[in-house]
Amino acid sequence: MSYIFIMGNTKVLIGAGCFWGVEEVFRKIHGISDTKVGYAGGNLSNPTYQDVCSDSTGHAEVVQIKFDSNLISYEKILDYFWSCHDPTQLNRQGSNIGTQYRSIIFYFTEEQKKFASVSKKNFQKNLSNKIVTEITEVAPFYLAENYHQRYLQKKF
Repeated sequence: MSYIFIMGNTKVLIGAGCFWGVEEVFRKIHGISDTKVGYAGGNLSNPTYQDVCSDSTGHAEVVQIKFDSNLISYEKILDYFWSCHDPTQLNRQGSNIGTQYRSIIFYFTEEQKKFASVSKKNFQKNLSNKIVTEITEVAPFYLAENYHQRYLQKKF
């Protein structure tokens, strides 16, 4: 099932564990023009990495993705999202534990919300464990410190 989105530049904001690996997956995909890592969904303005890692702010580590919908669909981006992490793990991904590592999709429009919900339902059909991914209205995005941006690209 596909939905039509406004053609041109569009944004997605997702969390799927540690933002370093998630950003690396998405920045290499044709049609994605920019990725930035940061924090969203919490109760503190302008949090630092240390604040978020305290597991007291409620923020998730997220990746803001800008893409050209003429080149890649929101549907395809969600396919990559589901496949780049385990959406059945609550507040963790592998050995990374804490609410900042939760699986979350922030939607910018009602259309994105609807499509994310359908995509989640469809992906659930392939799994025996329940998906715990949150789908919620976009929250303020706070850019992570510069050393986190494209971290794995700098590291290796």
